[in-house]
Amino acid sequence: MTGSEEKLNRYLAIDYGLKRIGLALSDPLITFSYPFKTIPNDSNSIRELKKIIDEQGIVKIILGFPKKESGEPASISGKVIVFKEKLEKEFRLEILFRDERYTSSLASEIITMSVSKKSKRKEKGLIDMGAAAIILQNYLDEKKYSVSP
Repeated sequence: MTGSEEKLNRYLAIDYGLKRIGLALSDPLITFSYPFKTIPNDSNSIRELKKIIDEQGIVKIILGFPKKESGEPASISGKVIVFKEKLEKEFRLEILFRDERYTSSLASEIITMSVSKKSKRKEKGLIDMGAAAIILQNYLDEKKYSVSP
């Protein structure tokens, strides 16, 4: 980045999984989201997230919170809470939970309709970052359409 370029602020959405972490970004105007990338959930994931947060000018993180259809926390929810605590300690950014029910199945449907190559559609990473984009877009839409007093 050159000195004349202004650092843009973005939001980052995370779809946490035991094997992979799907990521999505907002545009600099914080209006829409798009799938960004998938990273392995391993000992390097925090380091990789730090790099992305620094490079992309992340000011807020929206973290998908897994729930059962009934609304109760899913079995992986405890791990997501621990992950959120790790992120808060490491990055000192606002991190908000968002319900992620149905985001993976919706992302899968979108991929089925928009990706023509059948072998490409089976890439789980596409679903993970697509789910993150849906989580973030839902958050942005709620913010945009909520009525402020």
